[in-house]
Amino acid sequence: MSVSQDSSVQSTFVATLVDEWIRCGVTDAVICPGSRSTPLALAISARTEIRVHVRLDERSAGFYALGLALGSSRAPIVCTTSGTAAVELHPSVVEAHFARVPVIVCTADRPFELHDVGAPQSIDQTRLYSNVVRWYSEPGIPDGCDPSRRSWRSLADRAFYEATSGPIGPGPVHLNLSFREPLSFEPGLLPEASKSKGAPKTALHASSSIPSHVEVSSRSNWLGRRGVIVAGPGCGPVGDVLALAERLSWPVLADPRSRCRVRHRSVVASADSIFRSKIAIEALEPEVVLSLGAPWASRSIGEYVKRAGAAGAQVVAVDPWWRWVDPDRIVSDVYRSDPRAWLATALAVLSGDGDSRDDARLNTTEWLDTWKRVDLAAQEALDAALAQDGMDRDGALSEPSVARHLLGTVPAGTKVVVSSSMPIRDLECYTPALESPPQVISNRGANGIDGVCSTAIGVAASNTGPVVALVGDLAFFHDVSSLVTATVNPASSSCAIVVIDNRGGGIFSFLPQVDTVDEVRFERLFTTPQAPSVTDVASGFGVSASEVRTLGALDSELTAALDQDRLTVIRAIVPSVDENASLHVRINGFVSRAIESAL
Repeated sequence: MSVSQDSSVQSTFVATLVDEWIRCGVTDAVICPGSRSTPLALAISARTEIRVHVRLDERSAGFYALGLALGSSRAPIVCTTSGTAAVELHPSVVEAHFARVPVIVCTADRPFELHDVGAPQSIDQTRLYSNVVRWYSEPGIPDGCDPSRRSWRSLADRAFYEATSGPIGPGPVHLNLSFREPLSFEPGLLPEASKSKGAPKTALHASSSIPSHVEVSSRSNWLGRRGVIVAGPGCGPVGDVLALAERLSWPVLADPRSRCRVRHRSVVASADSIFRSKIAIEALEPEVVLSLGAPWASRSIGEYVKRAGAAGAQVVAVDPWWRWVDPDRIVSDVYRSDPRAWLATALAVLSGDGDSRDDARLNTTEWLDTWKRVDLAAQEALDAALAQDGMDRDGALSEPSVARHLLGTVPAGTKVVVSSSMPIRDLECYTPALESPPQVISNRGANGIDGVCSTAIGVAASNTGPVVALVGDLAFFHDVSSLVTATVNPASSSCAIVVIDNRGGGIFSFLPQVDTVDEVRFERLFTTPQAPSVTDVASGFGVSASEVRTLGALDSELTAALDQDRLTVIRAIVPSVDENASLHVRINGFVSRAIESAL
């Protein structure tokens, strides 16, 4: 085969992959500039059905793709050249794996004859991301023979289905694609597609059986027992969660990411604050803990569940992906089931009891009344504590006041992306129940702060509504390359990044190291305050930036920012790391005393 024929075959190969992915429903691709990836980049950009997002930094691009997937609920393609460019995707691939976000990762590679001979940008990319991908394939240089051509659409279909519908849940797949020069060549005739117009060649029929083994009332005797529902992201339909809670007279301890922190008789918004009191933990010890969705970031919630399990409580986990989320080894029952189906079955079983168990249900109303009395006391105490510290609407900002205020003031349809450090913990602790809370997104798969700005910008690029990101100053500087926005990128929704600037890594002030390491070394190794100005850095990238010191000013800047379809950075000036730690201690102590008085 001549060189021109060889190049035509590889161009036809990638054009076939792209065509098949379009048939599967792929609508977005993130491309990082590079030479070896030219065939795939050209094949993607040749199709008007795919929106092309060009990002300079591969590490940032990976998290941007996560944001696209989270915002659109569709799997995007990520395309990079070979060498360290491919390595840079590793952090986002790890996050996609643990967070179960579907992404089709395509890394270009040199052909076999350029490996181990000193050729530039040639590294061993075989299974580069180890076991954190749902599936890996290295098809090699396509040869154009008939059996090879027949496999191309099947390869694309499997990559898509493994990313979106694999047996252990959605996640990243990795195709390592080798290309020979010349890299730029027109494709030939594509292999035959599905006979159904616009459909993929391979159809997937996934099982969605409803668990018939959920015998809640007879097996577990939940009616009349003191139980709690711990609801995290992925907990199932909010209406079903609340209906089950009402039927059992159990409180719902609602993580802000669960979308269950609504104004409802069963919802408790102050769980994180409540479990900071030993008296409350003892008074509110449950007999049953039902865990729905991913776990909270809160340590106090984890300690509460751990204590309950050690005391003999039945701890039930419902998880469709067999993740076995049980770091404390106290789960007694695991249901491998989709939460929607599980909740529907549980409600049907409980409803079948009719009125015969109403007396048992009445026995637990006092249990729920106690929870609501304590929750009300905690919420009133939080308002009073913030006002007492001068952190009301006209006073200076603080991390707790921003967290308490933000979700209730963003416009309808806004998605809130939160850094996986102090911001998500402050939202868990201080956000009240709301009439209609916004969707809260946080990269809690691997629990790192890497790529949070890139993720937020990617969510905005899904064009599903405005985005507000809440990040710390260190997370902002860590992901500063995300501010490089190419003018060729598709239009996106507005994205406002609110940077909580306390001049350092505030979360470390709440860890044991603060008491065991001397002050100078602690600042140097942990809080690591940075010299650059948040607004100067953002302005240097051509991004509109402002500073605020009060909640009123924050509201005004957010309103102005979200009225424009562009990226904006707002620096929220809050007390220093040390002052912030003291403020948290004062507020938490004030709330604990109010809770204990209510018991």
